[in-house]
Amino acid sequence: MGLFERYLTVWVGLAIVIGIVAGSVAPVIFSVVAGLEYAHVNLVIALLIWLMIYPMMTQIDFSSIKDVGKNPKGLILTLVINWLIKPFTMALLGWVFFKVLFAPWVDPQSAREYIAGMILLGVAPCTAMVFVWSQLTKGDANYTLVQVSINDVIMIFAFAPIAGLLLGATDIHVPWDTLLISVVLYVLVPLLAGVFTRKALDRRNDHSKLDNFLATMKPWSIIGLLATVVLLFGFQAETILAKPQAIVLIAIPLLIQTYGIFAVAYFLAKKFKLPHKEAAPASMIATSNFFELAVAVAISLFGLHSGAALATVVGVLVEVPVMLSLVWFANRTRHWFG
Repeated sequence: MGLFERYLTVWVGLAIVIGIVAGSVAPVIFSVVAGLEYAHVNLVIALLIWLMIYPMMTQIDFSSIKDVGKNPKGLILTLVINWLIKPFTMALLGWVFFKVLFAPWVDPQSAREYIAGMILLGVAPCTAMVFVWSQLTKGDANYTLVQVSINDVIMIFAFAPIAGLLLGATDIHVPWDTLLISVVLYVLVPLLAGVFTRKALDRRNDHSKLDNFLATMKPWSIIGLLATVVLLFGFQAETILAKPQAIVLIAIPLLIQTYGIFAVAYFLAKKFKLPHKEAAPASMIATSNFFELAVAVAISLFGLHSGAALATVVGVLVEVPVMLSLVWFANRTRHWFG
């Protein structure tokens, strides 16, 4: 685990502070950036999101899908949690907290947008950082690759319908054209670009050119993430300074969701009698989120200044320390799996 991944929460925290300060001092600059839109897509944010997503997609070897039938239990567990449980529990928690428990402190419009951001996080299973969590728990790298590859293929077809269903169920108007454009722009196109790039660089299967390319792209991916956070919090600076409690309120249900989903996945993995090298990564994939996609779609659907965009960025802030604590727990309980 590199310096950036290990201290991601610190870097994101610094980017948040820089964004809020810059947004307060120079709001005109952020207004100009916010105006650079086409078809509800902010061009600057789209470029930064691509810097994050494209290298991640290049890491994934979809030829591994042919091995899907060798150990189906862990894959079935991940798919059930990711697509049949996690999105719906996230929507339920969002509704309970922001429509009921936090209703006295959050206006109805902000509540709807926070719920929307949480839903987008819940419908986007992790595709990149999960390789780090798998490595830290001594997971089976090849099996993790199979799980991530299958999830990415399913995401192309399932993300928009499930997100649209849950957003509609929470009384949020769903602009289907924008949602579908977002899936194509931020999932399908970078996924295809990653496949073709990998094929071009790894023709002889020696991985050297591919590894060099990924090493070159990694700093740009980091820049894309941090710059996106700076811009998002710069756009939100006025709102955050007026209502700093919003970040805390959003973080509470996200924490409950993350620990709760891991507990369910880990318990079921033990019941299925999975070996730990499959159980730990399967539970990590089920727990973590593809926050880059969630951020991009939230911006496209609701705007740069929206509560939905803020909620997805809080997801970045929460995820890394929580996932590291779960890595620690998984390693301490390895003996549970024989």
